[in-house]
Amino acid sequence: MNVRRLIPATAVAGAVTLGLVSLSACSGTSDAAGKNSDGKLDVVASFYPMQYLAEQIGGDHVAVTTLTKPGVEPHDLDLKPRQIGELGEAGYILYLKGVQPAVDDAIKQAGVEHTVDAATLTELEAHGTAVGHEHGGEHGAEEGHDHGEAGTDPHIWLDPVKYAEVAKGVGASLEKADPANAADYRKNTDALVKKLGDLDTAFASGLRNTATKTFITTHSAFGYLAERYGLDQEGITGIDPESEPSPARVKELQDIAKKDKVSTVFFETLASDKTAKTLAGDTGLRTDVLDPLEGITDKSRGDDYIEVMQSNLAALKKALGAK
Repeated sequence: MNVRRLIPATAVAGAVTLGLVSLSACSGTSDAAGKNSDGKLDVVASFYPMQYLAEQIGGDHVAVTTLTKPGVEPHDLDLKPRQIGELGEAGYILYLKGVQPAVDDAIKQAGVEHTVDAATLTELEAHGTAVGHEHGGEHGAEEGHDHGEAGTDPHIWLDPVKYAEVAKGVGASLEKADPANAADYRKNTDALVKKLGDLDTAFASGLRNTATKTFITTHSAFGYLAERYGLDQEGITGIDPESEPSPARVKELQDIAKKDKVSTVFFETLASDKTAKTLAGDTGLRTDVLDPLEGITDKSRGDDYIEVMQSNLAALKKALGAK
């Protein structure tokens, strides 16, 4: 994370005095509020999917920092006191409530005027480890994870359509936070929404005809994606991709794999593949990566959201026997 320099109170007071005349001529908050020395809007994003939106839509008018460093599992993030203190300096904060409890608490305390919860920009749904199946309700909840209001699933960014809805809301909120650059934010939002629309088309056509609709994954993050494209997600243990599945769940997944002609057990880049390999060894299946895109690292199959999602599509097409 790029650390913003704390400004001494005396310097702040001096700046306020020097700017008194210009500020008094304006109504409401200053357009320069929350901007850095280069005149860019100081944006804080909670983790990669929010960072990507801020960078794509903000373009040259924003300076984006992220609370979750590359390689860190977002769900387990703990913020340092310095990070919490710096939140209050931001001109704009973009986060997704329900993914990172520590971040939710810190942002609430920061009290920044332009704070946007991406979960409010689209409709959240409840998903369990199985989408489209009724294989044992005991596996329907992701263990150890706060999914926000009424047990809703926060992984909206893995559905290009919902992610596009969020992008539109982020664009509108950036226009409000920085009206001087509103036209560019609208232009950038339109460009991103088009890219996400093309991605949706690629997924819809690529997964329309497959030998099976069922995929098994260590991380039950793909409920929205599965629902969007008519697939069935089977999570091994819930939210923790490194925990060991129970013998009963292994047996259940063996039965599902045989019945639905499953070929592959998916794991993710930010966690060990131990669980996936254990199940695959017990069931005679292959393993592959299905990236929940909670962070980009040098192990990611792509340099940004679009590229990694395209890699996810290729992996799904192969695993599901796309025709």
